[in-house]
Amino acid sequence: MNTFSEPGADHRSALRANCADCFALCCTAFGFQTSADFPIDKPAGTPCVNLADDFSCSIHESLPARGFRGCTVFDCFGAGQHVSQNLFSGKSWRERPDTSADMFSTFAVARQLHEMLWYLVEASERTTSSELAAPVAGLRTEILEILDGDASEILASNAESLRTRVRRALIDVSEEARGGYDRSADSDTDVHPSADLAGRDLTARRLCGADLRGAYLIATDLRNCDLAGVDLLGADLRDARLDGADLSKALFLTQAQVNAAHGDLHTTLPPALHRPGHWLNATLPLKLRANGGTRPSAARHRRN
Repeated sequence: MNTFSEPGADHRSALRANCADCFALCCTAFGFQTSADFPIDKPAGTPCVNLADDFSCSIHESLPARGFRGCTVFDCFGAGQHVSQNLFSGKSWRERPDTSADMFSTFAVARQLHEMLWYLVEASERTTSSELAAPVAGLRTEILEILDGDASEILASNAESLRTRVRRALIDVSEEARGGYDRSADSDTDVHPSADLAGRDLTARRLCGADLRGAYLIATDLRNCDLAGVDLLGADLRDARLDGADLSKALFLTQAQVNAAHGDLHTTLPPALHRPGHWLNATLPLKLRANGGTRPSAARHRRN
């Protein structure tokens, strides 16, 4: 038995990736094909060509420029370090090649379970209904018990069935949360779950409380939009313009979605998420960007 838990008051702390304690499972377990997100093909179960001996990425600072954009928007939700350190006792697939297949398969399932937990934590924070809170809490407990087992128990779990039940619970919480926003006068029939709004300009649209679950928002212009109460569960935000947008009260937004979008210093994010570095670099004046984002006087002060 391992000791997976949601420690302390921050129930998300175990659901944040800690690459230093992981054996580069995302760089090894999963495969990918040449696309807009990757410049090469890589079979599943094989190390990426850029993987260093210490399990770090040899081109980490230049991944987008090298065509490996997909790497920058991936999030394991903490499953990597859990599988590496807890389930396989800190012994890497290089040390124990005989465990590699099980380790990679376990990681694929554990990542799904960790992602579900991330959403359930938010659902527990957003609902004010005891009727909705009960199934959310029950699902969290059930998933935590699975993750507290060994690799075989995780592999034996029915992640697909769990995902269906979690999705239903999230939809119920979303409907409750969005019910506080008046959309009765909204005539935007194109704003709905799974809507294809790629490349559209939505800057003049009233979106508060909208259900954009699973929507295609690729390169969509959402600059300065108030996205309070907008359900973004599974929405594709690649290259979406979020400059000045307020996402502080958006529903079910993840770090991976934020990383895939464009924003600036005026974009407001939920407290659980952080502003990506490439947003800062895109916002800073050229002279500051070249100086690492620090004003010259401050940089000189630190060197003394």
